[in-house]
Amino acid sequence: MRHKIEPKGGVGFELLAGQELLVIDPQGEQVADLVAYNKHDLTEVISNGRSLDYASTIYLTSGHPIYSNRSNIMLEIVADDVGRHDFLLTPCSKDTFRIIYGEHEPCGGCFENLSRSLAPFGIDEASIPCAFNCFMNVEVDAHTGELAVLPPRSKAGDSIRFRAAMDLYIGLTACSALQSNNGSFKSIHYQIFDIG
Repeated sequence: MRHKIEPKGGVGFELLAGQELLVIDPQGEQVADLVAYNKHDLTEVISNGRSLDYASTIYLTSGHPIYSNRSNIMLEIVADDVGRHDFLLTPCSKDTFRIIYGEHEPCGGCFENLSRSLAPFGIDEASIPCAFNCFMNVEVDAHTGELAVLPPRSKAGDSIRFRAAMDLYIGLTACSALQSNNGSFKSIHYQIFDIG
């Protein structure tokens, strides 16, 4: 069954070892922040540093594993229509909107949505790591290192598929940062598959 995350929303759910998670951008140019925790030890979480280090690239795609802070594989990317996602930038938050966008009374973002969605599993906001930002298009200037957030390359119906290597709790959002989504907010769909 396909599930819908409303624009600027988030969900938390269980993904068991061997199951696959399909994250779909139904309208195009919409980012989805994804975080993962070992269901049996919540101190083990996805790690951008270890994943990027072991892959020797900042652009993870089909065939790349996503490692935990303990160097265990948590997820594997098994299919990818887009080929450009971000694993450098932290989930957007009230502080993001205050510091970057200059909002005086900012609303919550992916950080707050992840915190709220994962709380029922005993995960608190201090444990939220840097997310794997599905469909987010971030380029790095080769000379200055400056980061540029560009419109996502995802088109309507594009998706990325992950296979769980262990029992996980997943947090997933429809990103709330205007710049990341080329100026509009749309829904994200997802589906879980039992394989084998």
